[in-house]
Amino acid sequence: MSSSRTIKVEALTRVEGEGGLYVRLEGNHIEDVKLSIYEPPRFFEAFLRGRPLEEVPDITARICGICPIAYQMSSVHALEAALGVTISPEIRRLRRLLYCGEWIESHALHMHLLHAPDFFGVDSGIDLAERFPEEVTRGLRLKKHGNELLEVLGGRAIHPINIAVGGFYKAPRKDDLLKLLPDFEWGLQAAIATTRWVATLDFPDFTRDYDMVALQHPDEYAMNEGHVASTRGGTVAVIDYEQAYEEFHVEHSTALHSRRAEDHASYHVGPLARINLNREQLFPAARKLADEVGIDWPCRNPFQAIVARGLEVVHAYEEAISIIRDYKPFAPARIPYDYQASSGCAATEAPRGLIYHRYEIDGAGRITFAKIVPPTSQNQQQIEADLRDWLPRVLNGDDDQTAMECERLVRCYDPCISCSTHFLKLTVDRQEST
Repeated sequence: MSSSRTIKVEALTRVEGEGGLYVRLEGNHIEDVKLSIYEPPRFFEAFLRGRPLEEVPDITARICGICPIAYQMSSVHALEAALGVTISPEIRRLRRLLYCGEWIESHALHMHLLHAPDFFGVDSGIDLAERFPEEVTRGLRLKKHGNELLEVLGGRAIHPINIAVGGFYKAPRKDDLLKLLPDFEWGLQAAIATTRWVATLDFPDFTRDYDMVALQHPDEYAMNEGHVASTRGGTVAVIDYEQAYEEFHVEHSTALHSRRAEDHASYHVGPLARINLNREQLFPAARKLADEVGIDWPCRNPFQAIVARGLEVVHAYEEAISIIRDYKPFAPARIPYDYQASSGCAATEAPRGLIYHRYEIDGAGRITFAKIVPPTSQNQQQIEADLRDWLPRVLNGDDDQTAMECERLVRCYDPCISCSTHFLKLTVDRQEST
């Protein structure tokens, strides 16, 4: 007699998206693992068609309330490539400053309210704050800094409105940026302390032979420019991304999966991939800290991605302080352009990983085609592969414990569907078979 066991996560609550988890076991043998996203398609690519290209940044920002900048900036880079726009060095630096703000607020949120509670067996950031009030308060202050920077540059913290094809609708005032410096100088030291704290967490002994993929740039820690690099060697120009990586549909998910086109293998995007590929290009304090936190790089333990996020927060503070100190008002804030029938693509690094956009436009400046590949779709196949390897290690407990351990692993990726710490509702269907 063998025991068949089905674990179903029916609904993800309080999240930016809707999904579940399905595991079927025959004894201790894993028959099937599915990370199901059943939220109805949102059709962003479809309803961009026919719209003026100037509307694209504001529309794509609505894809995500936590990382709107990544969607906005990927779209403007792709549209500028189509239009042949060359931005000024001043605009380019302000765009990197934008990314610093988003990385700070997104990483700080995930580290303190979504991921760290898993290491202490508590259900939420509120419960964690009862045990570590100073650490959680510090994390919330870091997140606030990122939001404040987005407000200065983007007009508001959520779905900013100052980002435009060609640059910005309005350049920030120097005084408005300088007002942020005292908090950011405090934040740099706080981010270092935070990273040291999370580096002491009790990490499971779980490593994977990942193909890690991220942007790489010869002169800087890649955020919004570069080529697509892999830890398995080789690079791909962004213009060739769709030849190297392909999307495909699976029956159990309304979100497309991604894989390597050559061999259909999964791959891993996100902060751990970026640190592994680009650690030497971190700003000095972040690079020094990476050597001191007791992790052997390259790191292939997904649970230690929380440390990679901490290192990126330190880097973002360092770079932001450097840009703010050197900032001088400039004009024009927006480079003019002429419409032409053409196409363009771009890739940037959202907090959760590589994001790719491609657009086609007509001679009147209207969108005729749009393709958007978010980080979560690229990680889905890899998450399922991780769960297959992780489950045999956590099947000794009851179903609730097993589900919790699956949650822990999924949250390492900070997928857009898990925007809440306690997000899995579990039902178990058991049956005996002979």
